[in-house]
Amino acid sequence: MLTILERGSVFVFGFGGFYLLTRAFTTEEGDANELGIWVIFYTITSFMEVARSGLLQNALVKYLAEAKDGEYPIINTASLTINLILTGVFVLLLMSLAYPAGQLWDEQTYGLSGMLYVYCITVILMIPFHQFNFIQMANLDFRGVFWSNFTRQGLFFFYILSVVLFDWEVTLVYLAIVQAICTLFAVLVNTILAWPYLRFSKNIDREQMKRLFNFGRFVFGTNISTMVYKRIDTLMLGSLLMPASAAIYEWAIKITNLTEVPTFSIASIVFPQAARISQTNDKKELKVLYEKSVGAILALIIPFVIIVCVFAEWIINILAGESFSETIRVLQMTIFFGCFIPFAVLFGTILDAMGKPKINFYFTIGGSVINIISNYIFITNFGVIGAAIGTLTSYIVTFIAMQYVLNTILGIRAYRAFIYVPGFYKQGLSLARNFLDKKKVASET
Repeated sequence: MLTILERGSVFVFGFGGFYLLTRAFTTEEGDANELGIWVIFYTITSFMEVARSGLLQNALVKYLAEAKDGEYPIINTASLTINLILTGVFVLLLMSLAYPAGQLWDEQTYGLSGMLYVYCITVILMIPFHQFNFIQMANLDFRGVFWSNFTRQGLFFFYILSVVLFDWEVTLVYLAIVQAICTLFAVLVNTILAWPYLRFSKNIDREQMKRLFNFGRFVFGTNISTMVYKRIDTLMLGSLLMPASAAIYEWAIKITNLTEVPTFSIASIVFPQAARISQTNDKKELKVLYEKSVGAILALIIPFVIIVCVFAEWIINILAGESFSETIRVLQMTIFFGCFIPFAVLFGTILDAMGKPKINFYFTIGGSVINIISNYIFITNFGVIGAAIGTLTSYIVTFIAMQYVLNTILGIRAYRAFIYVPGFYKQGLSLARNFLDKKKVASET
């Protein structure tokens, strides 16, 4: 439940913050370039956070969950050491690429380079933020994960809300500074809740580091490739067209990303279950776990996809405003990403749990290449909506290939996920009836 709340709160605060920033940075004439620069900054920094999670999270959770007596603090120290080294690399990259990035995407000097320099502070603060979250996940305690993310995202959201309500003058660079301050408060919260699990050894075990790195490197590569897969359309729009086009496209992506809330919430629960099942090599149970998990996600997503397709114009006019009318057609296409994402995410989850992250890595690399090529072709020919066409094309191609592999390894059939969907609706109706019956009985007594 906490996992779903954490994903939901991150989405709500992120969506709400973007809604408010649209009001703060979009002029009456419809100039959304400053908002577009924020979108590009958010995209670049997301690469850093996702990369860190990829190298550390699954490896640490898996090996801590399997740790024998005395191994627990050794594994923690080995993982923290990798975290420190990776952070140093990220800081060097940001310092060296900040100025060229500003030249590429920010010709009007809204402050992209300065924002990336400031983000170096956030990257350092994210060392304990992520490390403590992953340790708690390994211990099946999700309180710190929820409250730290709630604090970080919530404080930032309420600051943006204050900017809009009180008409404060704010620059993009100052927003990056506030983001770092919010991260500091989140780290303090996380430290308190993670304290019972923070056991480290004094010595660094290089063999444990090697084991964690060898497992995590493929997930790291997979996550980076996934980000390229998911966000290259935004970056290409900003460079091939103009920053405002990234803002137009981002509104469609923000709404579409709601489909990821149940997907990643269920995936985070499935991973430790799949890891335990894989120890017994029970392929039939893994097959059922995959098909039922995807079916559960689709049961939640399908009604949302239909509603968004039908009421896209109404949704965009209310949330983004009439100046973002170009987003309507884009949204009606990007919303179908949500139908493919559960299959792809659970594909990676199951293979990682089986100790086969290399396969997932190669798939995301291949998918990223396809996405770059298709986006370039469609954006240059059709503009903003070309990004949606290009990305949807790559989703369809990789979906077909992934299902072939899953069928070969585990005998999984994609259509069986849809067979489980009506059963979840029946369960939901049954729970609703029971709830109403209890309320009726209570009111009569």
